[in-house]
Parts: sequence; structure tokens; C-alpha cells
Amino acid sequence: MTPVALGSNPRRRLTVIVVALAIVTLASLAGLLVGPVPLDASGVVHELFGWLPFVGGEGLGDRQATILWQLRAPRVALACVVGACLSVSGAAYQGAFRNPLADPHLLGAAAGAGLGATIALVAGAGGSLVAGTPMLPIASFVGALAGVGIAYGVGGAMGGRSTTTGLVLAGVAVASFLTAVQTFVQQQNSQTLREVYTWILGRLATAGWHDVLLILPYAALSVAVLLLHGRVLDVMGLGDDEAGGLGLRPSRVRLAVIVAASLATAAAVAVAGLIGFVGIVVPHAVRLVVGASNRWIVPLSALCGAAFLVLADLAARTVVSPGELPIGVVTAVIGAPFFAVLLRRAGGIT
Repeated sequence: MTPVALGSNPRRRLTVIVVALAIVTLASLAGLLVGPVPLDASGVVHELFGWLPFVGGEGLGDRQATILWQLRAPRVALACVVGACLSVSGAAYQGAFRNPLADPHLLGAAAGAGLGATIALVAGAGGSLVAGTPMLPIASFVGALAGVGIAYGVGGAMGGRSTTTGLVLAGVAVASFLTAVQTFVQQQNSQTLREVYTWILGRLATAGWHDVLLILPYAALSVAVLLLHGRVLDVMGLGDDEAGGLGLRPSRVRLAVIVAASLATAAAVAVAGLIGFVGIVVPHAVRLVVGASNRWIVPLSALCGAAFLVLADLAARTVVSPGELPIGVVTAVIGAPFFAVLLRRAGGIT
């Protein structure tokens, strides 16, 4: 596949953006319409855009409107936010580390979140409330940030704060250690294994808008920071010495990107559990279409990641209906072969 050379061509830029927005819109509409209870498409459109002057037709009945606004719309919105966070984090990590295999969970975010959630469940505090917020997402959020913080600290102690290799190695070491601690805690409390594994495999089930509102401030802040660093990541791609010669401070830029990407990852993991492959596959697919410029890869990854996770969640709740698959299983089943195809068509990782 030959990437679209966006460059300064406004027509091509507009076309790519419109296509990405259309994909997100269609995926979201499919997520709203499909389910155990069928919803009328025109009624859903009227419910969503009934305030517009040229959208006519009748809305949904009370029962269907409740299903739309209290069950499906929050779930679709949560999938969009989580998918955008994971994808934009993956794109940012890959740009900051100049490593196409970089993942949102690279620096121990996933392992830290898993340990935090496991401790909360073992302690019986998973459903407890702190300031009106369930303890499980708080524990996983704190664990994710702690994992990243430890990895970055270890990388700095190794002399790797200014290099990507030291940080990556520190992340691998910290993730392995935290995973080992989590496994030990699980073995000592086998009665909570089912709950822990349900969370680890990922889920987007929500009983309302609470999870969306919980994650939205962190997602908005971190995604905004990463979008503003798109051009800077292009300069970082030249190498630390070259970027420094152009007036940038690579270590400071990398720290800002890592903090923002880790915050987005931690927020996503806190409400949805561990969902793999999104942060690797989506940025790669976008890169094959638009080229290597991070100022386009980062925003388009956010849009395409939102659409990808909505469709993955749609598959998760329809393939074995009336049952439901863990969404992490679906993203792995879709993502692994898709990633292999991407690598084959791209002729390897570059």
C-alpha cells in the first residue's frame, strides 16, 4: 500500500479527515443500532439529532429510548474514548521511542494497573466507593501511574533517561516484577481469580454515563497534549542529537509525551481493564495510509482507534449472543492476524 502524501495539500488532508470521521460515525451508529433489542434506525437518528431543523420522523418509544440513552450510548461513548486513548498513546509511544513495536503498556502501565486492581479485589474493596467513585478503577489507575513512575525512575537510575533503550528495558523489568507480584497475590487468594481474570480480559459493560464522565477529563487533557506534540515528535524522529541541534530538549519532550500517554493509558485501563493490540495495530494501519508524519498519525489514530474499539465491542456482544465475549479476546483475535498482514504488506517494520 502506498501512503497518501498529505503534505500541505489541503484537499487531501480534508479528504482523509472526513473519511476518518465518517468511519467513526458509522461505527458508532452500528453500535447503537445492533443489540438484543433492535432499534429503529430512523428513530435513533431522530433521537440523536432531533433538535436539528431538517431531521424529521418519530423518535423512539420510552423503553427503546431508555435502552439507547442509558445502555448503548454510554457503552459506545466509552468505547470511543478508550479506543482513542489507547491508539493515540500507542502512536505517541512509537514516535517518542522511535520504535514501531512500542505499546501503551510498554512502561509497566498494564502490569501496575493489574496489580492495583488485584489488590482491590482481594481486599474486597472493588465495589467500595471513594468520593462516589468505585475503588476498582481508582486502584487500577493509581497502579498504572505507579508502574510508569517506577519504570521511569529505574530508567533514570540506569542512565537511560535520555535514551529510549534504557527506558524500554526498565519498563520490561518493572512490568515483569509487578506481574510476578500480581500472580503471587492471586495464588494466595484463589477465591477472587474469576473477578481478576474478568477484569484483566477487558470489558466495556457500563450501567450509565459514570465511567465515561470518570475517564473524560484525563482523556481530554492527555490527548490534547499529545496532539500538540505531533510536529515535535516528527523532529524527534531525526534522533536526539539532531533534535537537540534544532533547539529541542529530547529528554524533556520525551518525558512530557510519556506522562501524557501514560495518563491516557491509565485512565483507559482503569475503566476497561487490559485491552491489547489497539495501540499497536491502529497506529500502524494509519501509518500505512498517511505516511510517517506524526502530526497526522496521532490525530487520525485517535479517530480510527475509537472506531476500531466500537466495532470490536459490537463483535464481543453479538458473536455469542445472548452471551458476551471479553473485548480483550476480540481485539486479540482481530489484532494479531491484522498486525501480521500489515507487517507482510509493509515488507517488515521500518
